[in-house]
Amino acid sequence: MLRREFWEHKGGFFWAPIWAGGISLMLTAMAAITGEVMLRRAHNLGDVNVGNSHMSINGLDLGMLTSKMSPEDMRQIGGAVDASLLVSSLWPFIAMMFVVFFYCLGALYDERKDRSVLFWKSLPLSDRDTVLSKVVSAAVVAPAIASIAALLTMFGFLLLSSVIVLVHGGNPVQLLWSPGSPLSLAAQFIAAVPVYALWSLPTVGWLLLCSAWARSKPFLWALMIPAFAGIIVSWFDIMNVFNLESSWFWKNIVARMLFSTVPGSWFNVAHFGKIDTDGPQAITQALNLQSMYSVLLTPQLWIGVAAGALMIFAAIRLRRWRDEG
Repeated sequence: MLRREFWEHKGGFFWAPIWAGGISLMLTAMAAITGEVMLRRAHNLGDVNVGNSHMSINGLDLGMLTSKMSPEDMRQIGGAVDASLLVSSLWPFIAMMFVVFFYCLGALYDERKDRSVLFWKSLPLSDRDTVLSKVVSAAVVAPAIASIAALLTMFGFLLLSSVIVLVHGGNPVQLLWSPGSPLSLAAQFIAAVPVYALWSLPTVGWLLLCSAWARSKPFLWALMIPAFAGIIVSWFDIMNVFNLESSWFWKNIVARMLFSTVPGSWFNVAHFGKIDTDGPQAITQALNLQSMYSVLLTPQLWIGVAAGALMIFAAIRLRRWRDEG
């Protein structure tokens, strides 16, 4: 059943993150080529005027710069390299975010719309297994494939950067591979899949429930019901009864129902250790296994898991008797 989901949605699960990563690398290569052309043009001119100041350009020799760097400078470079690798790998995850959202919205609605539900119900496949296969596809298979695509994009960016460093007389191992932590980032991408799977369950469950229930336009129903609920709660200050602000409802109910499939949306509940905020290394210091798995100890995660499980159960029940026409 998982294989069926993958082959029916191969364009979204597989090709979308691959193409997103490829486009990212292509734009990076274009930017690098443009920068090289501009740098060499400025070098051929020798002198340039910037505003009222005069500057002489004699080329860029990274080997000479590296020989004059202190250990602290190399540590700063390592942080900058890791931050660049992290940013370069975001495109496949962004593509996955949209794929998972719209996959869940159409997972149970489309089969009723095109009447293929009659074929699938004629097979010895239970409603429970069918819906759970869609849950696993959205919460585990899609992020796992996106993580692999992000790793390929990250190492592709690193190789492209290595070529640029070589062109300018630098040592890629000394300037990029050694100060940076590509293998550590790769391990964190893979280790984040279980956290993502659990954290995304409220949105996956809600979208599947809307997909099983809505007779038409599940996208509008999925957005309007939480949005209008938030407006009503804010309008009548209902959360004051519980000594809470209306923003609590938007953050913990509306946002969790709609945006839990956004990678890294669990950052606001993670426990971060001591972080050196002076420099680019702060980003990678915050992204570590300890902070990531600290989410597993928060009530926000497990309350969301319980709510998601209830909505998934409701989607199973709805699919059991929902047969339009």
